[in-house]
Amino acid sequence: MNEVKEDEGKSRKNIWFFHHYAVPPTLSGQIRPFNFGILLKEWNMTATIFAASYLHHSDVNLINDERKYLLNDESGVPFVFVNTPSSIKGLLYRVKNMIAFYFGLLELARPYAKEHGTPDVIIASSPHPLTMIAGIKAARMFKIPCICEVRDLWPDVIFTFGKLKEHGLLGKCLTAGEHWIYRNADAIIFTKEGDTDYIKEHKWDTDNGGDIDLKKCHYINNGVDIAAFQKAIVNHCINDGDLEDDKFNVVYTGSIRPVNDVSIMIDAAVLLKEHTDIQFLIYGDGNQKEALDQRILDEGLTNVKMKGYVDKRCIPYILSKSSVNILNYSQSKYNWSRGNSSNKLFEYMASGKPIISTIKMGYCILEKYGCGLSLEESTPAELAKMIMKIYTMPPEEYEKMGRNAKAGAADFDYKILTAKLVDVIEHVEKTYVLTKVEGVKH
Repeated sequence: MNEVKEDEGKSRKNIWFFHHYAVPPTLSGQIRPFNFGILLKEWNMTATIFAASYLHHSDVNLINDERKYLLNDESGVPFVFVNTPSSIKGLLYRVKNMIAFYFGLLELARPYAKEHGTPDVIIASSPHPLTMIAGIKAARMFKIPCICEVRDLWPDVIFTFGKLKEHGLLGKCLTAGEHWIYRNADAIIFTKEGDTDYIKEHKWDTDNGGDIDLKKCHYINNGVDIAAFQKAIVNHCINDGDLEDDKFNVVYTGSIRPVNDVSIMIDAAVLLKEHTDIQFLIYGDGNQKEALDQRILDEGLTNVKMKGYVDKRCIPYILSKSSVNILNYSQSKYNWSRGNSSNKLFEYMASGKPIISTIKMGYCILEKYGCGLSLEESTPAELAKMIMKIYTMPPEEYEKMGRNAKAGAADFDYKILTAKLVDVIEHVEKTYVLTKVEGVKH
């Protein structure tokens, strides 16, 4: 991995990120590209992030006129917000939003490059495939390499949700399109360690007679800015009496939707209600929160507190006050066999507290670092059992698990992840030159 960083004697490389849901940290959305953009400066690279003007899962559109894009560089990384319509009304509107982003990227690429400089590499990120297709097409336009970053395996995740049949006509078309992306990308970054298994399962890899060389596949998970996390504990405290109680705090932070299956925590709380020094603190919002609020009220549960939405800057402080953090997921709504790339996982690890996962994952990070426990069966009784295991754990064992969590988080600090990304960028540039100059197929 590279050790020598910025060299003033060399011109800066210009990296474009195509990421539909990217935002600076002052807004609500995906900040992975921003984290990379800030740190790439240390590697003599300049990042520009192209994102949608409509902020996902909100009522906010940053462009409310006919402008093609809005340039915002107040965060220290230039953001180019492409004019896209709202998608809040449903699936059809979301598809229109994706299509608008795709065409907006391709329409904007040449004029923006003419004014601000041509990119050296494009990194195009999923989940939806149109962004990656736009990245590949724009890269061909500029005769540069494109790295496709796969954060969710579409359409596989849609098949898992049961919203589309894999062997139906549309399912086959989407899978063929996915294959086209992997074949034409100059490099692929997967955020889950086991996602290359997906290519093998489809026999798309060269070892199985396919046309995708797994040497161009790389693994860079999500992560956490540890220095920023530690600062936030001090600078973004919240006034919450439950966090200050001398109780055993079972904490969940995140969305409250079917895929998160937060109701299992309520069920476990019922089983543990006799332990008056154990309380469940649930921070977040989503389309199931109202129903869970009503259930807690109807059942008179006093050991569960639904805290609602909190500013994400306050999450580190909340986690610093936890006793155990819960990674809560539905076993049936997602394929967990290939690992986990949840941002929440790495924040939990950075807090230095033990973690319980309600599902058993492949390529398990909790197991690898010895920083948590996973349920063999995703049941309330099993969750209650695991909470009691942490609760009754000898202090030295509990503290060791917390130290392991912090040590593991260090491997996913964005400084480490950025160095890995730089390796991929430099490798793909060299490979691209060989391909064009020597006709080497990769």
